[in-house]
Amino acid sequence: MISASDLKAGMTFLQDGKLIRVLEASHHKPGKGNTIMRMKLRDVRSGATYETSFRPEEKFERAYLETKEVQYLYAMEGTAVFMDLETYEQYEIPVDSIENELLYILENENVKIQFFGSEVIGVELPSTVTLKVVETQPSIKGATVTGSGKPATMETGLVVNVPDFIETGESLIITTADGSYQKRA
Repeated sequence: MISASDLKAGMTFLQDGKLIRVLEASHHKPGKGNTIMRMKLRDVRSGATYETSFRPEEKFERAYLETKEVQYLYAMEGTAVFMDLETYEQYEIPVDSIENELLYILENENVKIQFFGSEVIGVELPSTVTLKVVETQPSIKGATVTGSGKPATMETGLVVNVPDFIETGESLIITTADGSYQKRA
């Protein structure tokens, strides 16, 4: 069992038979009264997101997830297909439930998928990925790093705000937690 005050972003727990992933968690102390935990949660199976609050002492059953390294093959007709590198077994995950994660993954790239028992429930991303810029505005002469930046479309379709000196064709390191530009690769 885990208390609400110990829940952090990325953790998964069981509530009323549903598998719930914490997207955001914060302590909130109103002027009067007790502290509450404000949470943004996602029902892993249905994909529905919602916001709620809990008392810090409320307890939940922690869901233990297993991970396995697989290769992302392709996405077709609303399904993303992954292959186990040892057994060549294929796993299918609905694109709707991993839409955000697919913006950071290239075909034939190795990633980790998460299991709850025998049920495939999602993709675990590395903290950073390297992606190539396929479209952005031309760089501006004399552009500095401190400028407000410009949008750049990466090879997966992800749009990232990058400094003005970045050009089409460059490989960049992107943080997967918030989709932000880190540096040139």
